[in-house]
Amino acid sequence: MERIVRAAHWLLATSACVAPAAALAQSTVPSADLAARVERMEAELATLRAELAAARSAPAPAAAPPAAAPASVAKDGFSAGATRVRLGGFVKTVASSSRFSDGEVATNSLGRDFYLPQAIPTHGGPASRVQDFSAKQTRLWLDLKRDIAGHSVGAYVETDFQTAAGTQGSQRTTNGYNLALRRAYVQIDGFTVGQDWTTFQYVGALPESTDFVGATEGTVFVREPLIRYSAPLGGGATLHVALENPESGTATLGTPALVENGDDRLPDAVARLAYAGSLGELSLAGLVREVRVEAAGVADHRLGWGVSAGGKLFLAADKRSDVRFMATYGRNIGRYVGLNFAPDAVLVPGSGLADVTVFAALGAARVAIAQDVRVNLIGSYQHVGYADTLSPVALAGFNRSAWSAAANLFWSPVAQVDVGIELRHGERRLVSGAAGQLDRVELAVKYGF
Repeated sequence: MERIVRAAHWLLATSACVAPAAALAQSTVPSADLAARVERMEAELATLRAELAAARSAPAPAAAPPAAAPASVAKDGFSAGATRVRLGGFVKTVASSSRFSDGEVATNSLGRDFYLPQAIPTHGGPASRVQDFSAKQTRLWLDLKRDIAGHSVGAYVETDFQTAAGTQGSQRTTNGYNLALRRAYVQIDGFTVGQDWTTFQYVGALPESTDFVGATEGTVFVREPLIRYSAPLGGGATLHVALENPESGTATLGTPALVENGDDRLPDAVARLAYAGSLGELSLAGLVREVRVEAAGVADHRLGWGVSAGGKLFLAADKRSDVRFMATYGRNIGRYVGLNFAPDAVLVPGSGLADVTVFAALGAARVAIAQDVRVNLIGSYQHVGYADTLSPVALAGFNRSAWSAAANLFWSPVAQVDVGIELRHGERRLVSGAAGQLDRVELAVKYGF
């Protein structure tokens, strides 16, 4: 149409000059020839005028559809080439006031950051009361997924600032903390290779809490490098089998401090059967391992084994209320339970290793009392048994048991924002009978993204 308009404008301008030009040309051009030229020009002009009128009267073309979103934009994350990329995590700040009945816990230590029963003082010192504010639990993760030659391939990296050893500042000035690796693995179809939660752990039993763990003494809790294969069995059941990083934390008789030996030769073997259905989830796991020590003139090893059962049962169809539980029993599996509350085994100098048994359990109820308000009740327990051949006097400073109870209230004023307040009481007891208590009130604010 633009071409037509330009041509029409040119011909109209040209026709305006036809009469003078014809008058000037009468002295040299025959009138018949001139008349023929004018007729042709008028015909062409009429044709262009008709085309222009038709073009103007035709309906306007449909507007072009909006440009499609760039390939790099997706509803869930974004894409880089053929890889889907998701970023997430949360920002969390915790403020706590703690009372220790039998002594003081050092500032900037893990026992001040979250509930760690083995850090409760039991030496009969004066009671202490401390306050702590921290944003160390802030967490970031990166998730990558794509299909390659018919295979599902992915990678995951997760970090926080809580689990790093040491600090980059202090509470007096910068409050800067080291970024720490939590999980980092590659998945190819059913295989997972890298660092993840141990296959022996059922993560779904962890309760909602302002605390970093929530039910420390009663839960299996380990992240470590592993090679795992997951096979769906149908009907909501999945079998996980894995070989995981071997490491032992033993104590020498008379000295309860734990030592990482680095002498283990065989990977820990783990299997877990998991079920997920409309009414809830169930998990049954088994662990077999070797605990080995080559120190103090002794080279010895012991078989370790354990079983753990856990689950989550929904109390309503919307799944906002549930009960959670876990029970674990085993021999020489101390590092897997309660953040190594019990040693894997006890080294007797000049003799060898002595077995240590562990029983741990937790239970929690999560009850939604309004659309954006819920209450959690948490109970947790662990008991440690030592070989009868070991002297009670030499074991006096070793952990015998711990338990805790907590109740919290969470409110979500807007989506993805949680505000919680929690009351907790915990106790730790030694083989000697000495004991200490912790009472803590804690406030947490978290934004997840």
